[in-house]
Amino acid sequence: MKVVILAGGFGTRISEESHLKPKPMIEIGEKPILWHIMKQYSHYGFNEFIICCGYKQHMIKEWFADYYLYNCDVTFDFTKGNEMTVHNNESEQWKVTLVDTGLKTMTGGRVKRVQKYVGNEPFMLTYGDAVSDININKLLDFHRSHGKIATVTAVTLGQRFGILDIDVDNTIRCFREKDVSDGSRANAGFMVMEPEIFDYIEGDETVFEKEPLQTLADKGELKAYMYNGFWQCMDTKREKIRLEELWSSGRAPWKVW
Repeated sequence: MKVVILAGGFGTRISEESHLKPKPMIEIGEKPILWHIMKQYSHYGFNEFIICCGYKQHMIKEWFADYYLYNCDVTFDFTKGNEMTVHNNESEQWKVTLVDTGLKTMTGGRVKRVQKYVGNEPFMLTYGDAVSDININKLLDFHRSHGKIATVTAVTLGQRFGILDIDVDNTIRCFREKDVSDGSRANAGFMVMEPEIFDYIEGDETVFEKEPLQTLADKGELKAYMYNGFWQCMDTKREKIRLEELWSSGRAPWKVW
């Protein structure tokens, strides 16, 4: 099963760093947060990725193109026509498709643009700026158990995210804005989609979290995977510092590999 990662936004809330690089390339422990997300999926056996690029997309492509340089020892022999020898090869078992989905395309539009790479099959979908210790296999088992078009992971937050109104059978009935006194659950990404989701996306201007998911909710085709473990986005400088501290202390909950 392929994993689609949304990595094209401007990252305006963390502009201290995003003015230099796309947010998924901001580093935690000297590795882009995108790498951390991919390592988690890979731990559970998901090694084929489709990255929806946009803002400063060339930096993401260059990082993967030079992966050996960033992660291995190398010898350049200029006496042999600049021959390069890679030592202690630590490359991942990944297949990565990097797609320029446009500079100002909305999240739904980005998903629609990679349809030809996903094909007519279920796929994982998540954001390129959040990590979790969620068990991906259990998430997938839950999705397969209910037979609906989409599953989103629902977490409890005291932050600023769209809220999910969830029935007792985990069916999501509504997406709405968060109230300051609200203790409801929010969409944390780590989603599973059936290929029918593409039929609910009109084009580049479609915000995935609005029309497509709300329409699925109206039809009873959207389920919530209730998760109470660790989840943290990197939306602000403070959140980046928190993730960095967890990583450097050796207590990063998302490091399951």
